[in-house]
Amino acid sequence: MQTYQASCHCGAVAFTFKGPAIDKGLRCNCSLCRRKGAMMTPFTFPPSDLEVAAHEEALTLYEFGTGVAKHYFCRHCGVYTFHETRRQPGHFRANIGCVEGVDPFNLPCEVFDGAAL
Repeated sequence: MQTYQASCHCGAVAFTFKGPAIDKGLRCNCSLCRRKGAMMTPFTFPPSDLEVAAHEEALTLYEFGTGVAKHYFCRHCGVYTFHETRRQPGHFRANIGCVEGVDPFNLPCEVFDGAAL
């Protein structure tokens, strides 16, 4: 397990999470993910492996559909940081583009059929 450092664009939301090596990414084709275009960690992690340091009220939440998936983003710069998954409530995936030292453009990726949910 590694500990990853991550943040939004403006730095108002910083977070760390633990997981295995990031050697690929995951994209989702649901209506939200298709529009935001982010690449996520291929693994999920529990809340005990997520630590968030956000400036006052910088981290905000977007929910849609069933309200099970919870998408967190910075209200200042608008960058999606991480989300609680619909298929595994209580577990998270992070936006690889926010992770220090990991270039999502150099990773292969899989596509998850979230549209079918």
